[in-house]
Amino acid sequence: MVVAGAVVFLVAVGLVLVMVVRPSSASPSPAGSGASAPSEGSADVGFARDMSIHHQQAVEMAFIVRDRTDDEDVRRFAYDIINTQANQRGMMLGWLEIWDRPKSSDRPPMEWMGHTFTPRPDGSLMPGMATDEQMDRLRAAEGRAAEVLFLRLMTVHHRAGADMAQAAAGAAGTDEIRNLATGMDRAQESEIALMADMLKARGAQP
Repeated sequence: MVVAGAVVFLVAVGLVLVMVVRPSSASPSPAGSGASAPSEGSADVGFARDMSIHHQQAVEMAFIVRDRTDDEDVRRFAYDIINTQANQRGMMLGWLEIWDRPKSSDRPPMEWMGHTFTPRPDGSLMPGMATDEQMDRLRAAEGRAAEVLFLRLMTVHHRAGADMAQAAAGAAGTDEIRNLATGMDRAQESEIALMADMLKARGAQP
């Protein structure tokens, strides 16, 4: 389990590093090539905004479980999510800044995917996101109960995130978003498989 977690972490870190060191990331094409920045309604801008919010909750859940269990495998996995997704979120917010696009918008979530999602009164802002009640349950849980709840919530979270990343990889007009979304999809699919194994080891189902 430790080895599997380490492999997933190395893959995720490698994807982040590729995005950081690629020339297109250091000097995004709209700023460095004279090309216009992605439009307000583009998949690039919509994905960067929506996935930043999606990632923010994943990082929050990872911080919570890190402090609710002593299990080293779960704590290591949570640490991986915190670092990888916080870095990716920073890149996406940075690109919005470079493109001179607001980091928040009144536009409905998922509109860039060709359909919209109405945020729910229960606190779920987008598909896969945990509700306020689920977040409260995670904060109140301890030990194995916290581990299982976290892994189940994060599996659902990752599945929706992977769907969003797949859509962005196919619809984006910039290398920055295409490359990040493609890598994100691969990493989250790998982590979904890892979480299934972690749940099985704890006698639980996804």
